[in-house]
Amino acid sequence: MSHLAFIFPGQGSQFIGMGKDLADAFPAAKAVFEQVDEALGQDLSGLMWAGEIEELTLTANTQPALMAHSVAAMAALKESFGVDVASVSFVAGHSLGEYSALAAAGALTISDTAKLLRIRGEAMQAAVAPGDGAMAALLGADLEQAEAACAAGRDSGGVCEIANDNAPGQLVLSGSKAAIDTACEHAKANGVKKAMPLNVSAPFHCSLMQPAADAMADALQDAIVKAPSVPLVANVTAQPTTDSEEIRANLVSQVTGRVRWTETIQYMVAQGVGRTGEAGAGKVLTVMQRRIEKGLEGFTLGTPEDLEAFAEAVKG
Repeated sequence: MSHLAFIFPGQGSQFIGMGKDLADAFPAAKAVFEQVDEALGQDLSGLMWAGEIEELTLTANTQPALMAHSVAAMAALKESFGVDVASVSFVAGHSLGEYSALAAAGALTISDTAKLLRIRGEAMQAAVAPGDGAMAALLGADLEQAEAACAAGRDSGGVCEIANDNAPGQLVLSGSKAAIDTACEHAKANGVKKAMPLNVSAPFHCSLMQPAADAMADALQDAIVKAPSVPLVANVTAQPTTDSEEIRANLVSQVTGRVRWTETIQYMVAQGVGRTGEAGAGKVLTVMQRRIEKGLEGFTLGTPEDLEAFAEAVKG
């Protein structure tokens, strides 16, 4: 039987109402949302279920909200369907999803994860003045074309780096606004199908985020990080680890480092993973993985119906 991995989404998957049906259906899921609310001293679940999308989309709210939904789905899957994260081959998460993966695998407590993500969201927002940074997606570009666009951007003066290698033909650049604009022009002039600015509040995963990486180094120094119950395939290395010190260091590096998602999925497939469950909001990662490995079967785990269908499939 092919191996299974759980994957956890990052920013951009949030929506009003996220996770409410899980909380209503499963006591274990409800308990996760309550723990997050308590840890933050905020009615975050109220904002998630009936608030304004503009407020939910603030990075400091989005990050713990997405984690809460993901971990609630995993708690319900275990309690009501007997599917435990400890029984799979790997976990991996996209950017902030790495924290969700670690919480689900028992490396971090839920309340520590919520507090760390609140610090991370605020620090990433504060690292660069509004309007100074930008991100852009290059569609139909390969790594070589993206590197060339970055070089053109840097030549114009400013930071321009590959932030996410999401899937073949889907790369994201991050850096100074002017440098990103130049990189997009260069990409279009050199055969890249589409170069589009992203509606983000800060230039994530580039060296401009160094102040946020420093803040996370301080915050993580005091956090208790245990060995996860299954190996985590890390964003910055695309390699598995269960070493708590390595995990701590990787979480600091990923604030400024590239999310190597294509390689993460390829690594897991090479180890025999044939199915993934995307725990939490949306289906961004499930859609992306089809571009990376066509034969990889993907399940979304966001609603009670999703969990039931997944449990039947993996136990069947």
